[in-house]
Amino acid sequence: MANLNPGLIARKVGMTQIYDDNGQVIPVTVVETGRNVVVAVKRADGPDGYDAIQLGFGTQKPHRVNRPMRGHFARAGVEPVRWLREIRVTAERAAELKPGDRLGPDDVFAEGDVVDVVGTSKGRGFAGVMKRHGFRGFLRTHGTHEYFRHGGSIGTRLTPGMVLKGKRMAGHMGAARVTIQNLRVVKVDAERGLLFIKGGIPGPNGGQVLVRKAVKKH
Repeated sequence: MANLNPGLIARKVGMTQIYDDNGQVIPVTVVETGRNVVVAVKRADGPDGYDAIQLGFGTQKPHRVNRPMRGHFARAGVEPVRWLREIRVTAERAAELKPGDRLGPDDVFAEGDVVDVVGTSKGRGFAGVMKRHGFRGFLRTHGTHEYFRHGGSIGTRLTPGMVLKGKRMAGHMGAARVTIQNLRVVKVDAERGLLFIKGGIPGPNGGQVLVRKAVKKH
C-alpha cells in the first residue's frame, strides 16, 4: 500500500542547537520548506488512476527549463521550480487542493510531530573496504607486503566457484537515497518557512530533502 502521509519538499540549511523550557540543549537540523507550490493534482477517477499531488520547491530560471516542462508549469499557472516531487495523498486531501495552491510548514506539521526525512547521502567516491564497511585491515608486521587495507579472500573454492552476490567489497560509497525515521519536530517557524528537526538528516547543506509524517511512528 502506498504511503499516504503528507509531506513537503525542503532544503537542508544546517545544524544548530536550541534550548527547551527546562534549559536542556537540543541539537536540531534546520530545513527550509518555504511555501511549496502545488503544480499538479492527480485523482483516482481521472486518467492517472490514483490520488497524488505534485509539489514544487525552489526557483529556476525559465531558460533552464525545456519546452515540455514550460507547458506543464504554464498549465498550472506557476513559475518554473527547481525541484518536483510527487506525494501520494488521500482522496479527501486531493479534493481540497488545486494547482497554484501553496503549502507552508504550518499547513502540514506541528510542534511535536514525528517525521521521516528522505534525502541523498553525501557522495564519498570510490572507497575501500575499511572506509566503506569498517573492515579491520591486516597485520602490519611479520612480512606483510602491500596488503594492509585489503579485504581478504573473496572466493568460495570449488563450490559454488564464484563470488557470491552482495559480497562486501570496495566500490562507490554514498550518493544514495537514505531515509531517517522517527525524528521529532521541535519548532515550526511559519513566518520564515523553517522546520527545526531534532537530530541529523542525510545530505549536505543546501541539499534537497523530503519531510513527511512518520510511517512507523514510535
